[in-house]
Formats: sequence, C-alpha cells, structure tokens
Amino acid sequence: MSGFSAQWLALREAYDRPVRSQTVLDALASSFAGRPAIAVTDLGCGTGSTMRAIAGSLPPRQQWRLVDNDETLLALAAAAAPDGARVTALAVDIAQHLEQAIGESDLVTMSALLDLVSAAWLDRLLAALTRLKRPLYAALSYDGEVALTPASPHDATVIAAVNRHQLTDKGFGPALGPGAARIAPESLRRNGFAVVEGRSDWALGVEARDIQMELLAGWAGAAGEIGVNAALLEAWLAERSDHVAAGRSEMRVGHVDFFASPIGSR
Repeated sequence: MSGFSAQWLALREAYDRPVRSQTVLDALASSFAGRPAIAVTDLGCGTGSTMRAIAGSLPPRQQWRLVDNDETLLALAAAAAPDGARVTALAVDIAQHLEQAIGESDLVTMSALLDLVSAAWLDRLLAALTRLKRPLYAALSYDGEVALTPASPHDATVIAAVNRHQLTDKGFGPALGPGAARIAPESLRRNGFAVVEGRSDWALGVEARDIQMELLAGWAGAAGEIGVNAALLEAWLAERSDHVAAGRSEMRVGHVDFFASPIGSR
C-alpha cells in the first residue's frame, strides 16, 4: 500500500481523535462490556493512532496486534502504546497477506484505510470476518464530500479530480475511494452483520493552518496527476493558500465511522 510519513500521521491524529463518532465508540464499548480482556488486530496501524483513540472504550487488559508494512511506523506505534497494553508489532503487507495479518483476535480495527482498498480486498476482509465471526471497527473513511470557505471558482474542478484520483491503485488494486464509506457497511449488512454508523467529519477552522496547507498541497498534486491544467492548479493553490495565511479559510472534509458486529455471535 502507499506509505504515509510519520509527520503527516502525527499531524492528522490531533484532528482525527476529537471527531471520531461517539455513537460508534459507544457501540464498540457496549459490545465488549463486562469482559476483562480483549485481543485486537489493527490493520494499517501507522503510528498507532487507532489504539490510542479507542483503548479507553475497551476492556482493561488489552493485547494489540499492530500490523503495517512500514517498520519505522511500527516502532513508533509500539513505543506509544497506552499504559498496560501489550503490543506485538508485525511487519506485514496487508495487501498480499490479509488473512495472516488478521490472526485470531477478538476485534479487527482500522482507520483511514477502507477508501484506499479495492473491492476484491474488501471481499477478502468480509470473508475472513464472516468465517471468524469477528467484529470490525473502521473509522475515518473519506466519503468525497469537501466544503471550502470562502469559495473559489475552481474548487469543484479540483475536488472532483481528487475524488477521481482516490479511485486509482493505492497498492490494493483499483481503490474504492469515496464509495467505500457506503459500500463497506452495506456489504457487511448483507453478510449478516449489525452496523452502527456515525459521522467523523473534519471541521477545520481558521486556526488549523498546518493541516489545511498540507491538504491543499496534496489535493493539488493529486489533481495534477489526474490531468488538471497546471496553470489552473497553480492559481487555485495560490488563492487558497492566501486564504489560509490570512486566517479566513475553513474546510469540512467528510468521513464516516462504523462498528460492525456479527449478528448472533454473542
């Protein structure tokens, strides 16, 4: 899969954590209420942000199986584990070895991953979860909805190109992109899972200059790869960057969280 820098992951964690859906977290906590211990596999763990975000919603004794193909990120994740959590870090390419990665844990988790995977990979995940009768917590799947304030004449062109870029291969085959936020919960329901969904949109105010600038640069790069005119992108990026620097830029970026539990398994 495509890699992400530790710097970017650290930056976005500060914005991810407060917007994770409390409704979904409550469903997760309720599913394991009263149990003294839990074993969790976190797919595409990065620096361990999912583990840190949801540890308080899980039973007190926790064994985490952190899976990523980047050993540098794995080391950072293991070093920042919550107090009392036991961690095993596994360097595995989940695009190729998904079933090996999942193991026999009580819960499978992931964040900001489903929009990167292919339909075929999602089918493999669903097959494994169904066979093992394991629940899934999946957070922060991008749904393609972006609102930028103040508006620019080229916003729609650029964001449409970004959403087309999201469908390109991210290491798993042609990606589900923004459709994953809808396709994955629907597929789980068809496979006998009860699904609780909630919004986890980024609402980036004028003070969030750092992440806004990173997003703008990334979007311009993605749109350029799709073939948007370079002069248009340069003008758009300059205008939007000026709004950020002047403290008048706000963004809303759509994300969806869900918790899926096999019906009749408990």
